[in-house]
Amino acid sequence: MIYPDNFENKIEFDAVRRMLKEYTLCRLGEERVDDMQFMTDFKAINLRLDEVVEFVRILQLEQNFPSDYYYDVREPLLRIRISGMYMGEEELFSLRRSLDTIGRMLSLLRKQGDGSESGEDNPLYPNLRRLAGDIDVLPSLLRAIDAIIDKFGKVKDSASPTLASLRSELSRTSGSISRTLNSILRRAQAEGLVEKDASPTLRDGRLVIPVAPALKRKMNGIIHDESASGKTVFIEPAEVVQANNRIRELEAEERREVIRILTAFSDELRPHVPDLLSAYDFLGEMDFIRAKAQLAMRFDAVKPAMLPRPMMDWGAACHPLLELSLHKHGKRMSRLDIQLEGDRRILLISGPNAGGKSVCLKTAGLLQYMLQCGLLIPVHERSNAGIFRHLFIDIGDQQSIEDDLSTYSSHLLNMKNTLRRCDAHSLILIDEFGNGTEPLIGGAMAEAILKRFNERGAFGIITTHYQNLKHFADSTPGVVNGAMLYDRGEMRPLFQLQIGNPGSSFAVEIARKIGLPEEIIKDASEIVGSEYIQSDKYLQDIVRDKRYWETKRKNVHQKEKELDDALDKYRASAEELRRSRKDVMREAREEAERLIKEANAKIENTIREIVEAKAEKERTKLVRKELSDFSREVEELARRQQSERTDREMAKLLARQERKKNGKREKKSEAAERPAVEKKAPALTVGCYVKIRGQQVAGEVLAINKKDAVVRFGAIKSTVALDRLEQCDAPKAERRAVSFLTSETQENLHNKRLNFKSEIDVRGMRGEEAVQAVGYFIDDATVCGVRQVRVLHGTGNGILRTLLRQYLSTLPVVESFRDEHVQFGGAGITIVELA
Repeated sequence: MIYPDNFENKIEFDAVRRMLKEYTLCRLGEERVDDMQFMTDFKAINLRLDEVVEFVRILQLEQNFPSDYYYDVREPLLRIRISGMYMGEEELFSLRRSLDTIGRMLSLLRKQGDGSESGEDNPLYPNLRRLAGDIDVLPSLLRAIDAIIDKFGKVKDSASPTLASLRSELSRTSGSISRTLNSILRRAQAEGLVEKDASPTLRDGRLVIPVAPALKRKMNGIIHDESASGKTVFIEPAEVVQANNRIRELEAEERREVIRILTAFSDELRPHVPDLLSAYDFLGEMDFIRAKAQLAMRFDAVKPAMLPRPMMDWGAACHPLLELSLHKHGKRMSRLDIQLEGDRRILLISGPNAGGKSVCLKTAGLLQYMLQCGLLIPVHERSNAGIFRHLFIDIGDQQSIEDDLSTYSSHLLNMKNTLRRCDAHSLILIDEFGNGTEPLIGGAMAEAILKRFNERGAFGIITTHYQNLKHFADSTPGVVNGAMLYDRGEMRPLFQLQIGNPGSSFAVEIARKIGLPEEIIKDASEIVGSEYIQSDKYLQDIVRDKRYWETKRKNVHQKEKELDDALDKYRASAEELRRSRKDVMREAREEAERLIKEANAKIENTIREIVEAKAEKERTKLVRKELSDFSREVEELARRQQSERTDREMAKLLARQERKKNGKREKKSEAAERPAVEKKAPALTVGCYVKIRGQQVAGEVLAINKKDAVVRFGAIKSTVALDRLEQCDAPKAERRAVSFLTSETQENLHNKRLNFKSEIDVRGMRGEEAVQAVGYFIDDATVCGVRQVRVLHGTGNGILRTLLRQYLSTLPVVESFRDEHVQFGGAGITIVELA
């Protein structure tokens, strides 16, 4: 059920329907747009959406899909079912061209996944292929039309011998008349009866000569017409009257013959009319789906994952009409994440006026209605959507003088009808719930109605400003608060929906922004009480903090994704390295085998030469042994060379992968490719300072053995081989002091760094307490080596903020401080940069 009757108008679906109709190519498609209805059958909806998805793919991939000659010839086809009726030349020409269009469609849709024609085992577009069914455009029928209609849509001369004869005689007679008339015209021009630039013209299908009225009696003939000015009369000379009469007779006979030909063809066509009507139903359906696909591409719409139950889990949803309107002005609409499911079936949205509450409500109603009409919707491709059997909406001022209904009465009437019919398969959309009457009773009435909606398991999106409804949503399973976010720093709405907390109306802030006198704002604040004002501020702080941590969470997820991508790249690189190693080893083996084969061939040739020279037997054995030794040496040499080359290739590949990861190891990779140069161990003595090659930490030599030395690095002693050490300068005194920290102190410092948080919240503290807490916090940050910290002090009257910043300006370790970005707290948070 859809309530009320003007539901489409309220959610602006009528504008979507008009846009869809603009994309159709013929009346066949327009009729289907007009007949498009809200559906509740899950399979039917899913099928309609899949058809559009397939057609979008056709528009994106297929270059030869026909988009011309979408003609509606149903009326002449229905007419010729009566015996004796016939299709005209233009109608037959439209039939021919539209059947060709249908034929090209069928050819494409019946194409197999492997590109072959016909068959139903693996079609590229299975849902559209089912629409085609067993429709046939009857090639023999097309050939028959081509035999009688030319490429300009006229009956051919060859359509019948009689027609060819008539047209031939008509051509000869017309030529004769033209020659005679030109001769008469030249003679009349010579006699001055006709203007020099005059020429024969047609009047009522007869060739005539233009003559001045004063000279009309000097030319023998019939006057057929005169000009509008009366300065010219058109005379048919007597010499061509009979010939013109003959032309009239021939033209009449030609028309009768054409009608006879068309009637005969219509008789042949009559048995195929039912099949042709089915083909044109298919053409209309394809025009309709094509229009929906074009609209989906215009809206950047997709098909969400469909579920056969009531629910809504949309990401990045937007109102398509508003998006197009904003795009014309170079703006973009903020996308909405909407979720209605489980214990969050009814979303109660609050927030400032003009903050986007009604847009959110209309977006949900329009997109759900579009979806159940078989249209794709502009949401994230990973969204999930369900099916509702009933849709109800109450939006706008519906007062009626004729029906004696006030604004509030009309709202109550809508609530009565909604309560009568809503159930667990209903989606209810209510704007400004409870408005239009005294706030106390209006809020109570709204809460009672909301309770009934929730008890029946209905789904809904409701906008309100009433505090009692916010408290009800916070304490009642099935109902959840939502807020339209507002930038308190810049005093502007963000048009972003956040589910989980109620929104503030920002009445005081908006009043200040528009310049309402401060004494009025102060009086209003005193009337409602400081507790209400403070609770509203706390609510704003909660929303702001939640937005901040949501942003942090998104950033963490983004970093995790980047780490996953980097890990995938690393694994791919490792796999590529393994494959490369296998390829290098295979090439090495092949080259070694080739060297051995060449050596063996050389050996055999040498032996053959010895035999042919009849050398001594012992000498032959000696030569064989020498060549065998040579073969082993060649094989060993090839193996060593290939192994060295493999190692070099591996080092190069590793260096390339390392450069891709951080772009800072080019010098190291070049060094890795150069052969290592042996270095002699330095002459080290006890008490000198050394470091391990490739490292920067210096240590003191305590003892030297034959091949290694005992070195103290800070508080750690280590035994290191002499050939791994190189002498260096003694470290500076201040650097050495750190290395003499006790292990207990080092462990405490390490734990402090692990547990340190770069943010402190001093909201609610007195000034002295806040200054002391921030002082300790800055000290800890300095010890832990942190360069940037955040101090949450809130906005309020700005006293605590000023006091803390005065204190921060006296600290030598503080380089600078500033406000946080407005999106993450603005003036309520101070960012401190440390030296």
